Amino acid sequence: MASQLAHICIHSSDLEESARFYFEALGFEKGFEFIKDDALFGYYIKLGNNTFIEVFQGDPGGVGNINHIAIETDDIDAVIERVKKHGYDIGEKTLGADHSWQVWTADPSGVRIEFHQYTPESMQLIGGTCPVDW
Repeated sequence: MASQLAHICIHSSDLEESARFYFEALGFEKGFEFIKDDALFGYYIKLGNNTFIEVFQGDPGGVGNINHIAIETDDIDAVIERVKKHGYDIGEKTLGADHSWQVWTADPSGVRIEFHQYTPESMQLIGGTCPVDW
């Protein structure tokens, strides 16, 4: 029945700063905008294959809980370099228990974002059981 993730919705206390982070620092493309009472209320961020992040003006802590968003990339080193270049904090690249490269950052509203670069041994590609000790 399900074919893929359609979108994840997050709230932003500052749509302009969130747009700067997603469109400039991360280089993502805007899908479309939401206008409410003749003002920008939100937008869709394209992630490929008709998958999006939906961003609405609002209290980031006021509606439920998303632990993090994970975004696949084919060049994790370029992501790290780009985010740093635009003045945002980003962690160090590590190899996860799932055998995928990962690095963490957060958007201006505090939404944690994990970037994943799969390896030939990544559990996401080969399946199986992934033992963890955390």
